[in-house]
Amino acid sequence: MGNLKNIVLIVIGIMSNISTIANENQSSFYTKSHEQKALEIYRDLIAYRTAAGHGQVPLMAQYLAKIFINGGFIENDVNVLPFKSNKGEDIAGLVVRYRGDGSSNKKPILLIAHMDIVDALPKDWEKNPYKLIEEDGYFFGRGTSDNKMGVTTLTTTFLRLKAESFIPTRDIIIVFTGDEESGMVSTELLVTKHRDLTDAEFALNSDDGGGGLNSNHVPTSYWISAAEKTYASYELTVRNSGGHSSTPRTDNAIYELADALKKVQKHRFPVRYNDITLNFFAKSALSASGELGEAFLTFSKDPNNQKASDFLFQTSYAGITRTTCVATMLSAGHAENALPQSAKATINCRIFPGIEPNSIMSELQSIVGKEVEIEMLGKPKASPASDLRDDVTHAITKAVHARYPNIPIIPAMVPWGTDGKILRANGIPTYGVSGMFIRDEDAFAHGLNERMPVKSFFSALEHWYIILHELTGKK
Repeated sequence: MGNLKNIVLIVIGIMSNISTIANENQSSFYTKSHEQKALEIYRDLIAYRTAAGHGQVPLMAQYLAKIFINGGFIENDVNVLPFKSNKGEDIAGLVVRYRGDGSSNKKPILLIAHMDIVDALPKDWEKNPYKLIEEDGYFFGRGTSDNKMGVTTLTTTFLRLKAESFIPTRDIIIVFTGDEESGMVSTELLVTKHRDLTDAEFALNSDDGGGGLNSNHVPTSYWISAAEKTYASYELTVRNSGGHSSTPRTDNAIYELADALKKVQKHRFPVRYNDITLNFFAKSALSASGELGEAFLTFSKDPNNQKASDFLFQTSYAGITRTTCVATMLSAGHAENALPQSAKATINCRIFPGIEPNSIMSELQSIVGKEVEIEMLGKPKASPASDLRDDVTHAITKAVHARYPNIPIIPAMVPWGTDGKILRANGIPTYGVSGMFIRDEDAFAHGLNERMPVKSFFSALEHWYIILHELTGKK
């Protein structure tokens, strides 16, 4: 009987351990109070449909402001600023200042993220895009990666530091923008009209940079984004008097536009480079193989090597070597039985940092000829590259290597656009240093069933915690 009792106790103990392990595995990413708070905020933010046209951005800003005030920030340091989008919709920005003791004698650091999202239609998704769903090691929902993860992790880090009575050596300022996906009006006004609230030595962008995982979820590298290409669109138009379709004429507007587009297709803008891109190719060459690795290394040593630049032009890295322009939209004619009186095409360009959009328009005009009208759409603004900083690189390296030792830290120029380009254009150097690590096959920002690895989300909290301690903590 005694032996049986002992066996039963042993079995109960084993089962208890198994249950404990299972429970730990189930909640292993959010057992700490700040992780639980992050999950609560993340869940609430995903529920806001902050896409253009839904009026939810001001509500989300007010929700966040209340969280900061309840977390110990005084009301005067939590500012919800009302704006109008480029389509007249009410939007908002949020600025929160974490006051330091000034002992570093340095200007503040900005931390940026955007509250708005690209819209998601629930009927198209497998899951409700406006409900945070955890499944198979992922969080699903619109904005889980772009960029409510950034908003959540920055907010939670501020709350955590405040709860720990952390006093930085300089002010730290959170800036949450309201229309990054649809115009960046709030971004521009936050760093111009409200520069008294946002002026800083430099900014860290939660919406850019970050780490890559291979198909087996093994980390490969981490990018610090220090430059973005300028986004600019141009409309090409060919006109004539048209006529009856039964009597074709030689100067058909559609054919002439097609000829012009073929010229744009064949054109290659000059090779461009800067310290960031040369550094990017040099470090990327260490992990690339075959012809790609050889092209990386050759370009990094001699960017004027035509063989290397021609090879890279045929890859997804073409945009890092030069300005690129591509036709994206067409419109022509007014009736099926009439010759077109006009034909129009939209050309979208991603312009190398430091090159003015007007100069690209002039180059396009020379390519297509004087018979084709060209109009620049909107008012694109050239944005310079940000010089790499040793203090930022050191802090990011420490934060990344705390999770993934020895992976390469690579400075990068990205072909897309974020709020960072507005800050750089207005004199605030900006560095994309997201805490995200994700596989290419899991990157669904702007697409269906957007997701974020659960592990990546929670480890990003430590990423920002380490960075802020390194840059603003007492040594």
